[in-house]
Amino acid sequence: MSGGRRTVELTDPRALRALAHPTRLELMGLLRRGGPLTATQAGEQMGESAACCSFHLRQLAKYGLVEEAGGGRGRERPWRATAISTEWATRGSDEETDAAGGLLSRLVIERYMQNAIAWLERRGSEDPKWVEAAMINDSVIHMTTEELCELDKKIRSLLEPYLQRLESGEPPAAGARPVNVIALAFPSAKKTDRA
Repeated sequence: MSGGRRTVELTDPRALRALAHPTRLELMGLLRRGGPLTATQAGEQMGESAACCSFHLRQLAKYGLVEEAGGGRGRERPWRATAISTEWATRGSDEETDAAGGLLSRLVIERYMQNAIAWLERRGSEDPKWVEAAMINDSVIHMTTEELCELDKKIRSLLEPYLQRLESGEPPAAGARPVNVIALAFPSAKKTDRA
């Protein structure tokens, strides 16, 4: 499935800005879920032209996010993601990197929310088992920074078997579908008396 790495870590502000594009994020998702794909195949799935997808794939390749999978020519060359996930610092090491990382984070969160709203709008036509299995949870809890870091490690640990399956290229189980698992944890704006 991937070019052999679990995670690509972005620290270059140019790479962060390059990924902060709706078409490129969608291409990354397609390649991670079902790649390798040619620009033509990706375009058909996304409703974009092969030329558009080819351009964006080349931009992603500049920063090591995708690579040619071998075989084919021109727009019929298959591409694959180089890793199954991308990470970047919450705060950049300088102002430019911080701004680029903030832009990418905002776009990613907006896409998560758009996908969640689209789920709510189509759930009436979905299999009732999937509707019941889907979850929306919200908790406000008091934590230290150390506890929040520990919670992140625990969540990542729970996801690990599913990520290993994806990384190995193992075919999905019968009836499996891609599922968005989104974890957001951030401090509230207002301090409480307990803080």
